Amino acid sequence: MSRMQEKDDELEQEPATRGQRYITRAGAERLHHELLRLLNEERPRVTAEVSAAAAQGDRSENAEYIYGKKRLREIDRRIHFLQRRLDTCTVVEPAAQTDASRIYFGATVTLEDEEGGRSTYQIVGPDETDTKGGRISIESPIGRALLGKRRGETVAVRRPRGEIELTILVIEYR
Repeated sequence: MSRMQEKDDELEQEPATRGQRYITRAGAERLHHELLRLLNEERPRVTAEVSAAAAQGDRSENAEYIYGKKRLREIDRRIHFLQRRLDTCTVVEPAAQTDASRIYFGATVTLEDEEGGRSTYQIVGPDETDTKGGRISIESPIGRALLGKRRGETVAVRRPRGEIELTILVIEYR
């Protein structure tokens, strides 16, 4: 295995193999759609491009062929990662949470910072993180600090820009 391939494999490794991995239904569907797109559209298209480039002759100096083969390896690596992730994750329905008084995986929380600014986030798995879309990872500093907390509690969160205190205003399970 080449050093570049080893490095790529390290990047695809799950950051926290300790414990169970969770994902929301919407997150699992997004990963499943990506997997289907790669299997049914992207891989066949790139395979056809590689075949066409190979038919042109000398493969050792054929940039289209070399790039196509590299792209196929990347696609195959991503397909393998998605299949493994979908097989090992547990899908959680936030609306099925029985204890809505505490923050657990899937909760949507409204927070107020020290300056009175409010923000709303859903606590999701690392594969679903989208801070602009209001989804933060359960493994993020804010996600870890909020787990198990109740409405009205204040938590201190260490960030790269310094510590901040956040007060929990609303906890919902949608």
